[in-house]
Amino acid sequence: MTSIVIPAHNEGRVIGRLLDALLADASAPGPDIVVVCNGCTDDTAEVAAARGPRVRVVEIPTPSKHTALRVGDEHARGYPRLYVDADVVVGAADVRALTGALAGSPDLLAAAPGRDIPLTGCAWPVRAYYRVWQRLPAVREGLFGRGVIAVTEPGHERLAALPPLMADDLAASLAFGPGERLVVEAARVVVHPPRTWSDLVRRRIRAATSSAEYERFQASRRADAPASPSAPSAPSAPSAPSARTGTADLRALLRAQPGLLPGAVVFVVAALAARRGSRKAIRDQDFSTWLRDESSRQN
Repeated sequence: MTSIVIPAHNEGRVIGRLLDALLADASAPGPDIVVVCNGCTDDTAEVAAARGPRVRVVEIPTPSKHTALRVGDEHARGYPRLYVDADVVVGAADVRALTGALAGSPDLLAAAPGRDIPLTGCAWPVRAYYRVWQRLPAVREGLFGRGVIAVTEPGHERLAALPPLMADDLAASLAFGPGERLVVEAARVVVHPPRTWSDLVRRRIRAATSSAEYERFQASRRADAPASPSAPSAPSAPSAPSARTGTADLRALLRAQPGLLPGAVVFVVAALAARRGSRKAIRDQDFSTWLRDESSRQN
């Protein structure tokens, strides 16, 4: 049986649209859906419970996504297992496409859907930014930034070995080698972007801070690795994996699509603002303050 774990912290405004999409196909056997309300002070639990017995709601007092994911694992019943953010929208048919891809190849451990980012109603710099961001190689090929990841049981073991990290989806993506992960374009997820420039910058500050934490984790893991060149490396620790965008990526994109130059300028400005805004958190090693974007959660 497929299990879906949904960690949710104060997502009462949006979790209903996700659950409705997952429950829309009543003709096929439904997945096991576990919503873990972590430290909620709104009506998230009530909204989820109102969807009926196919949704099991677990409430915990700690506002921690990592803890919510582990608690969800304790209540989930089967594999493949999907971890789905409460603020995205993915349907039952998309879930079947992901699990079918995993079942079709013994080498695959993890899969994620193609992403759709509706930009209507967003400020023009946000639209310009995402026109560039979506075309970057690491963004196209990685499992992060989609709000959905499906894993087999061995893939779950790989994720369970990761420590608590703010960049949990980035770490999950980079825990698998290129031959072990797949973006299934036939499956789709709707990822709602920030609507305002200030909310976009908040997201990018969070991304810059969490990337720094992940890179420190990688550095410490390499430092603890056996010194002998003949010693086997852990399968979950590829050498210095990264999803950072470099100037070479932008230059290659602009050579192929010169019309993206205005968006590239916006992208660089956002990156510089994020780097500047994340300095204090990185210096203080504050990797727990979650700069949440509320504009994407407006109905």
